[in-house]
Amino acid sequence: MKPPFRPPAIPLITIDPYTSCWSFADRLYDQWPRHWTGTEFALCGLARVDGKALRFMGGAEVLAESVRQISVEVQPTRTIYLFEAGPVELEVTFISPLLLDDLELLSRPASYVWFRTRSQDGAAHRVQVYLDMTSQWAVNVPHQKVVWQRGQAGELLVLGFRHELQPILQKAGDDVRIDWGTALLAVPRTADALVGDIDYCRAAFVQRGVLSDEHLLPMPRKSSYWGEAVLALKLDVSCGARREGEGVALIGYDDEYAVEYFGAPLRAWWRRHPEASPGRMLGAAFADAATVRERCRAYDAHLLSEAERVGGSQYARLIGLAYRQAISACKLVAAPDGRPFFFSKENFSNACMGTVDVNYKSAPLFIYANPELMKGMLDPIFDYCRSDAWRFPFPAHDLGLYPKANGQVYRNFHLPDQTEVAQMPVEECGNMLTLTAAVCLREGHAGYAAAQWDQITQWADYLVEHGLDPEAQLVTDDFTGMMGHSVNLSAKSAVAIACYALLAKMQGRGEVAARYRAIAEDYAARWQRMADDGDHYRLAFDRPGSWSQKYNLAWDTVFGLELFPREVMQKELAFYARQRLAYGTPLDSRSPAAKPEWAIWVATMTESKQAFEEFVAPIYRYVNETPNRVPLADIYFAHSGRRRANQARSVVGGFFMKLLADQLAQARAEAGGHRPQALPGA
Repeated sequence: MKPPFRPPAIPLITIDPYTSCWSFADRLYDQWPRHWTGTEFALCGLARVDGKALRFMGGAEVLAESVRQISVEVQPTRTIYLFEAGPVELEVTFISPLLLDDLELLSRPASYVWFRTRSQDGAAHRVQVYLDMTSQWAVNVPHQKVVWQRGQAGELLVLGFRHELQPILQKAGDDVRIDWGTALLAVPRTADALVGDIDYCRAAFVQRGVLSDEHLLPMPRKSSYWGEAVLALKLDVSCGARREGEGVALIGYDDEYAVEYFGAPLRAWWRRHPEASPGRMLGAAFADAATVRERCRAYDAHLLSEAERVGGSQYARLIGLAYRQAISACKLVAAPDGRPFFFSKENFSNACMGTVDVNYKSAPLFIYANPELMKGMLDPIFDYCRSDAWRFPFPAHDLGLYPKANGQVYRNFHLPDQTEVAQMPVEECGNMLTLTAAVCLREGHAGYAAAQWDQITQWADYLVEHGLDPEAQLVTDDFTGMMGHSVNLSAKSAVAIACYALLAKMQGRGEVAARYRAIAEDYAARWQRMADDGDHYRLAFDRPGSWSQKYNLAWDTVFGLELFPREVMQKELAFYARQRLAYGTPLDSRSPAAKPEWAIWVATMTESKQAFEEFVAPIYRYVNETPNRVPLADIYFAHSGRRRANQARSVVGGFFMKLLADQLAQARAEAGGHRPQALPGA
């Protein structure tokens, strides 16, 4: 039996950066569910078993007596709670069907809450479950007012909350919740659903087992205020001696317009068709419910099995927790020309959207699962950088402040004039080249690179000129500040130039490939001499006695580039192990701050599964023991396990680097080559 796993927060309803609801507690009934930002996002769950009311979700002020939680299991697309409710076993499963190989399903903004009951004493039992949603789901702050609606859509009863003013795409920023569109709660027409007063409706179920709209005040009403309304439903999930009870509810959000892209409002991918509507969307979700549940079950089982095969049981649990967090920090929309654009949001860092170096950290998941999504991240950057709006010889850092992609907003506030060093020139050049190569290797041909050839050539040449010994500038770990002569940034440059050479070779540009490969090999050799510090390599070329994790070298292993000798990473890995603290190895010698995704990239360069597991173990310990009960934070202190910054970001997609390495290694083996050539299909 596996030891218990205690995630710092547990995903419940995870759709996109706005509709993202989590439990910040060990037991679902210990406190109210919350938005990833920590703002209350209340769902109330009650059960009546043979007339006795018990609470299974939400605060004790509604009903003191609760069920007893037996277990909770977090899998990639599902969170499964098991409760003892008197003589009945109650299972509550939250499913967000974020299947990355199905863009229609991925974009559909509807999650499922499945209820299953089973008799534990061999007798039949009458069981009803109650679920309600507060208007907090449709506002940014509590004093905003909402209106509500109740209607039918095919086989469903559909309830909705809307902010009365509908300020579509008017707000941008980080600690912000959506206040336009409609929060949706739906249930089959055979069940009961209504809009009721928050106190009277809950009391009616507890005391009489019914829904009630008595004392519901007229709309509009303020959220989280006296007289607040709730969307409420009741399902009969009674079970017999040999018959389980079952029911399903849907929670969704129709944002109508998802993001702004250089002044144009864009629809979510599912809403790109003129006939799309929330009613049709929910109807399709309900019609597919059983099939989707089985697809999610099979997908979870396969992904966790693969993760355990390549990285062990602790790695598999980290993958299960990271999956929905990484995806729901992004939004899939339809570009003006119909392409899928996939925008990340920098949660609790600065709210930049489409950030190149955030996409770089997140990339292993999306390259592994569906390179179309990686292209959906890269395409807007390529488009922006070839436009007249961009005047620099290196890529942009971002596309705007979520949800407004109207041009880069990032700058180093110590250098506000947007000069080259006020940005991340070497960082983002290296990232775009590497990610373009990753897409082409996954697709088995260089067509994607060929379409962007002029731009990536410009960026490769920038690295040839500036990448070997970079001047003082920021890197993706910008919380560490500006630094010149970065050894890690130099390694990124060498690897990225080698990626450009590989892309040239895959297109039959032999002379170009040979020239840039020679430059990359020369830089790698010079790097080893310049960075050498005895038993490790330095943080900066001019800082003897310093050190850092060389996570950018992971691509040399993952792509099979054979640019750096194995001895380089063997020496580094042995040194990192000696620097390891209780919750992992710090990022570098400047502080005990650690980055879990980088640590897994580094671990991917180990030469055995056992060695990989040894690097993963303290990261797993951090996740299991951190006192900060928030969706996974990606900067923490390696000596204490305490969060330093950030939470709920897509960068945990970087945990998939080991799976991606295995996938690409298998592709190379099937192609019969060692160093990447043109893979099958080229």
